[in-house]
Amino acid sequence: MSTGIQWTDETWNPVTGCSKVSPGCAHCYAETLALTRLAGKTGYPGLPWTPENAEANVLLRPDRLRKPLTWKEPRRVFVNSMSDLFHELVPPGYIDEVFSVMARTPQHSYQVLTKRPERQRRYMQGRVIRTRPGVDPPLCDEHAIPPNVWLGTSIENNRFVERADELRNTPSAVRFLSLEPLLGPLPSLILRDIHWVIVGGESGPEHRPIRAEWVRDLRDRCLKEHVAFFFKQWDGRTPKSNGRTLDGRTWDEYPA
Repeated sequence: MSTGIQWTDETWNPVTGCSKVSPGCAHCYAETLALTRLAGKTGYPGLPWTPENAEANVLLRPDRLRKPLTWKEPRRVFVNSMSDLFHELVPPGYIDEVFSVMARTPQHSYQVLTKRPERQRRYMQGRVIRTRPGVDPPLCDEHAIPPNVWLGTSIENNRFVERADELRNTPSAVRFLSLEPLLGPLPSLILRDIHWVIVGGESGPEHRPIRAEWVRDLRDRCLKEHVAFFFKQWDGRTPKSNGRTLDGRTWDEYPA
């Protein structure tokens, strides 16, 4: 296992690079890595992740597509920790190839997280349509919705809670929310048809604060609505600066 992300076992990046779309992206850890330790290496041209640089930064990595086929031990796999599978520059045909690999490795659970849930919804609805008899061209290799694929979206403040509505309308065995970095309370968030919630504060030298009452409110709502709750971390200079204990315990729940 090769990741420090608490809620997953492994990362798999068949795409690298992204472009920022909302305030949660401001201090993106993946961009920071791409501009420092990884700059100049294959797939990382060293340019800021702005929309203007997207064509240079967002790169398909077909050489990495088969990597999960080599993992025999079952594991949770975070797909594109260094990108977004549903970025507008990732072709649908390439997304098909990623889903084909996930469907062919049912021993793993794949966690696909996006800040573009509207494209994710359209793509997944299209997979369902393309498996119906008489539809041309059909999906010919794998079933429409692999049961080992978890689909999620990120929400950082109440302005973006409509992303959860897009996710709710997305065909998926498991739907999850990453509320990280949590930058404000989420009074408008509806948890209906959501199976898992991850909450976390921001880390880094310019981290923005998270408040305990925001976290407790989400924890309590998850408990009430029987949604698995995972608290990743408080804010701080590093992910471990202030720990991840909430009210005397850690919260490491996963969807059934």
